[in-house]
Amino acid sequence: MTLPPSDHFNGKTFFNPGEESDRGVLDLIRWKLTSRAEPWPERVEVAPRPLPPAPACAGVAATWVGQSTVVLRSASATILTDPIFSDRAAPVSWAGPRRVAPPGVDFAAIPRVDAVLLSHDHFDHCDLPTLRRLARRDDPLVIAPLGHRPLLAGSGLRRIVELDWWQTHECAPGLEATLVPALHWSRRRPFGANRSLWGGFMLRAGGRLVYFAGDSGYRERLFVEIGRRCGAPDLALLPIGAYEPRWFMRAAHMNPSEAVRAHRDVGARRSIAIHWGTFHLTDEGYGEPVRALEAARELAGLKADDFGAPPIGASVAV
Repeated sequence: MTLPPSDHFNGKTFFNPGEESDRGVLDLIRWKLTSRAEPWPERVEVAPRPLPPAPACAGVAATWVGQSTVVLRSASATILTDPIFSDRAAPVSWAGPRRVAPPGVDFAAIPRVDAVLLSHDHFDHCDLPTLRRLARRDDPLVIAPLGHRPLLAGSGLRRIVELDWWQTHECAPGLEATLVPALHWSRRRPFGANRSLWGGFMLRAGGRLVYFAGDSGYRERLFVEIGRRCGAPDLALLPIGAYEPRWFMRAAHMNPSEAVRAHRDVGARRSIAIHWGTFHLTDEGYGEPVRALEAARELAGLKADDFGAPPIGASVAV
């Protein structure tokens, strides 16, 4: 990749401006040796639900499939965020974190996907088997941060748009996506971290503004700037899971209390929780993110409709 250096690219790797360095292998070893993960159920039953009809005119219907996969439907388009329908979030099908909760919507029940918003290259967000299925079936437009083209093209995807932070792509009349910053990192192999960028998206569709945060740690200035530059979203899709232990995870993942603050900072009219209850990735217990979200929401004086944690397969409309 030949790109000029910037405030988040040094000519070789991407970085979070003004932030602590990413956790390394020694930090990972320390985490695994000094803490113990809370137990999770081996399997959580989820009955797949039908998708609600697309809005007839203005509006967006959002259905949480699991992890960070959300189906967004407007009157003119179907969009998928970070699609993963595989049983494992791993480079192989026989090892790695196994899915505890199945997808809340069957892959075959999703209508033709017009666009995919891909936030970064981690295995629970960038699932190549699912992307190959989409490439064969739908040939969707994939919008991703800088540096993802080789990985995506190798999976059979043809229509790829790479964006830098704050760049916007018009997918179709009335449908545009802006890549916004996130506090995170990237890597798919043991070595070569941060060779591709990461981020979230502000999507304009059906006359609505939808913010998909991807994965991100919390910084007030980050979310305030997103809301200031892009506008207050009608709906925010905010991660609340994979946050313990805090000394290791706070640089890359919000906890539920921080997600409530991000909801307010970005000015969201309504938020729903994603990135929890699907893969056992970190130390917190299975139901702890939802309990912590309820406590943080009550402390902030918010209602469940302001920032809720609907079950996998549930839908909301804005």
